[in-house]
Amino acid sequence: MWITLMHHLSLQGSNGFGCSLIFRSMMALLTAFFIALLLGPFSIRILQKKLVGQVIREEGPQSHYSKKGTPTMGGVLILAAITASCLIWGHLTNRYLWIALISLLGFGAIGWYDDYTKLILKHSKGLRSRWKYFWQSALGLVAAIALYHYLSIYNATNLLIPYGHWSIHIGVLFVILAYFVIVGSSNAVNLTDGLDGLAIVPTVLVAAGLAAFAYLGMDASFANAHHLLSVPAAGEMSVFCMAVIGSGLGFLWFNAYPAQLFMGDVGALALGAALGVVSLVVRQELVLFIMGGIFVLETVSVILQVGSFKLRKQKRIFKMAPIHHHFELMGWPEPKVVVRFWIISVVLVLIGLANLL
Repeated sequence: MWITLMHHLSLQGSNGFGCSLIFRSMMALLTAFFIALLLGPFSIRILQKKLVGQVIREEGPQSHYSKKGTPTMGGVLILAAITASCLIWGHLTNRYLWIALISLLGFGAIGWYDDYTKLILKHSKGLRSRWKYFWQSALGLVAAIALYHYLSIYNATNLLIPYGHWSIHIGVLFVILAYFVIVGSSNAVNLTDGLDGLAIVPTVLVAAGLAAFAYLGMDASFANAHHLLSVPAAGEMSVFCMAVIGSGLGFLWFNAYPAQLFMGDVGALALGAALGVVSLVVRQELVLFIMGGIFVLETVSVILQVGSFKLRKQKRIFKMAPIHHHFELMGWPEPKVVVRFWIISVVLVLIGLANLL
């Protein structure tokens, strides 16, 4: 099976389009990386000058108080790097690229306004939850309908079951599925973004996994042989994913422990939505659930904590949610929590990629 996969890659690299896509994807990564790396110090100085500093939860681990005032809203840097890289190296006639970019920037705008109201206007609650969810829902629904329209042309709206080599025809229910994938992944990444480097590395890893599906799935013969849905022009998502990887690595340079810069909601909401859109385009939303298992774990921990608190007379399951804070309060140093979550993400992405075999 591995020999077949490597043979396919060599064939793709030998033809014009395949070679062009590989080159553009690699250049998208490098371009986004150097944009983020070069603009990072400038962004930190601007945010420090505007006093856009991180607010620390009083009930959180005491070690977090040293982070107070660290510049946040660094997600603007990530979004700028991704957008510039895609505009340079992407095929701008590709409808899926535009859906991904518009979703990225739209959810980023919601996160930016939330951060802006909390950090600059000093409204402690930021954008009210109902309005945040309303705008997330509106954007998520628009993206879901657009994807349904374009994917239906190629009869590519079936729900693929990982490893089972079969699919379920869901028809217009795809819109509902897509809505929950986009909005859910957006909020899941946002919940994960609580420690230095914790959210950005799993995001980079999942983007790498989705890039593989995008590139390999564009070939109909390979897709049919490995029970994938081949979507014409979906290979362009590899350029987008590589831009996400490059910007993420550039941002990690400043976000690694001890962080000089946090991404804020503007970055986390946007990146989560973008991963959701890409997984839908390449028809691997259930694989996203596997590869993004850390995001799922963080979300489930919050749901369980809130449910237990309300239904069991204020009894908690975890010392604190999301679950990364639970491990901190158990005595794990922050770097240990982060690196172990990274390791889990690597394993989960590899499990997801096993669906290609």
